[in-house]
Amino acid sequence: MNQDTTPSRPAGNAPLAGRIALVAGATRGAGRALAAELGRLGATVYVTGRTTRTRASEVGRTAETIEETGELVTAAGGIGLAVPTDHLEEEQVRALVARIEREQGRLDILINDLWGGEHLLVKSVFGKKSWETPLADGLRILELGVRSHVITAALALPLLVRSEAPLHVEVTDGTAASNRRYRENLFYDLAKTAPIRIAFGLGEELAEYGGAAVAVTPGFMRSEQMLAHFGVSEENWRDAVAQEPAFAIAESPHYLARAVAAMAADPDRAARWNRKSVSSADLARAYGVRDVDGSQPNAWAYFEDTRYGGINGSADEYR
Repeated sequence: MNQDTTPSRPAGNAPLAGRIALVAGATRGAGRALAAELGRLGATVYVTGRTTRTRASEVGRTAETIEETGELVTAAGGIGLAVPTDHLEEEQVRALVARIEREQGRLDILINDLWGGEHLLVKSVFGKKSWETPLADGLRILELGVRSHVITAALALPLLVRSEAPLHVEVTDGTAASNRRYRENLFYDLAKTAPIRIAFGLGEELAEYGGAAVAVTPGFMRSEQMLAHFGVSEENWRDAVAQEPAFAIAESPHYLARAVAAMAADPDRAARWNRKSVSSADLARAYGVRDVDGSQPNAWAYFEDTRYGGINGSADEYR
């Protein structure tokens, strides 16, 4: 099927023109796509990450850099500004926020897509009891998945509330409903449920400013790392279904990104979404957004029905 690279969008060529966004953790995956799709709707987007053209983060991938993400934003139609930042380093985050304040005077959209802990999961989490996880690795997971989010929110929110309609987005893995089940390991469970609670709490605080905080999750996402894991590319990703049947429900990073960008352009977003935990599919159906192949995959419903509900359904029924 020919891929449609023109996203569904609200009326107007650039509904986010003049809006200032920060995508924290935009080197690859959902963060990179989120930055590009905000740019496609006209936003000025500051993108941050630890991997640059001269230095790689602990993730160990050099194929994607934060500079490339900034260039993708600009190529999409926005203004991309790459600022290498380690969001566990308080002074680096303070400097980032000070730069945005100096250059823009406010922040309208803050997206916390900070993670970078995949390399710890295979050796220290999957298949292990929590007490079998090396404590240093477990605590690093909490730093990457929770502490970085809290630091960034605490330092950027004073600038965000200057916006006439501030939007804070927490990106995690799983909705509040799907994460009611234990996520296999205590450290991973905490890292993936904490952002949901962060969005709920900050939504309470942002309400008086006309703002919203929302927790969002992709489904089974075809990130660069996931494609590399299966030895496929975005063009032939379906070849990986032979290795992992559940990959049939996989979605591209742009599915979540298009849906979040549509939410960011919605003047009624606070009333519709504040304090909620939603999936890419929830937002896509609300805004008429489709993935690059024209589908609307609903991975969490698929897993809920087939893995836990005893329903013998195919992935095609959930696309």
